[in-house]
Amino acid sequence: MKRFVIAAIKIGLSAGIIAYLVRDAQQNQAFSNLCSQPKQWWLLAAAWLACAGAVLLTLIRWHLLIRAVAVPSTLRNSLRIGFLGFFVNLSPMGIVGGDLLKAVMLGRNHPGSRAKCAASVVIDRVIGLYMLFVVATVAILMSQLWQLPVPAVRQVCYVTFAITAVGAVGLGIMMIPAVTEGRLAQWLSDLPRVGRLARSLIESVRIYGRSPGVLAVAALLSVGVHSLFALGVFLIACGLPGNVHSLGAHFVVTPLASATGVIPLPLGPFEYVLDSLYAYIPLAGAAIPKGQGLVVALAYRIINVLIAMIGAGYYFAARRELAEVLHEADQASDVGSGPTVVMAQEYRPASAA
Repeated sequence: MKRFVIAAIKIGLSAGIIAYLVRDAQQNQAFSNLCSQPKQWWLLAAAWLACAGAVLLTLIRWHLLIRAVAVPSTLRNSLRIGFLGFFVNLSPMGIVGGDLLKAVMLGRNHPGSRAKCAASVVIDRVIGLYMLFVVATVAILMSQLWQLPVPAVRQVCYVTFAITAVGAVGLGIMMIPAVTEGRLAQWLSDLPRVGRLARSLIESVRIYGRSPGVLAVAALLSVGVHSLFALGVFLIACGLPGNVHSLGAHFVVTPLASATGVIPLPLGPFEYVLDSLYAYIPLAGAAIPKGQGLVVALAYRIINVLIAMIGAGYYFAARRELAEVLHEADQASDVGSGPTVVMAQEYRPASAA
């Protein structure tokens, strides 16, 4: 009953956000322009390729982290599990998240390395989420967006700078063995509400603390992931009718909108942030009305659904195995056994590559 109520609240909030955005889009004729004006289908196809390449790169990054801790998973198996996780994130509310499914499914294949399997998923998401803000920070500095005389844009830039700086300090501290193995680690693990998250992160850092080179390569791969996603959203905007922000601006708005994947809602936050940033950032010689960002965001979600069909193929090929894994993952999420995977996915299309 509790799970049903929580799911209903999340769906209700998502529906409310989308309804509000759709109303704005209709008032500004964003949807009517989408239907009445021609589309550049070849650019939309190129956007699918860019986004699919980004998803593939996230799975290669995860495979690198898996092999770094001596879990003998093949690239083929890592891709299979990864695409299944991506597909599950598009499933209806009530099904466990794709990250937890990946950790449990990989752990079933390698029962002697369950902690390492869970750690690979946690570290993969920590790196991916943090690098979202790093990419956005670099793009803001290169485009000098923080100097625009628009208070809302400047506030977003300053918050991005702050999160990037605090994240760098926090990750640096977490790499100190005394922090992850002393009394501080125990105190953090015992904290109410956030203790499970802290314990999961601390255990993961312990496992990867001696592999700084692998973490650096994973961070570089994340730059490629976020660059491809930003390019994909830019190509979507170019393929749809209406004015278009520059590619540099998309290197700012796409990571920031995607970072809202930390909010546990199936729809809404990504669309709202992208639509707002589209309207806030001035465009030379023209303006982008409220609603245009929503149209781009919805097209982006459709493209992610098409990418997830790869995972659907794996799903129908292994329905019995997946049913067992989902049941086991559901139990694990209830009792909190093992390192619980609760990190946000970057660019998660249904609830953050």
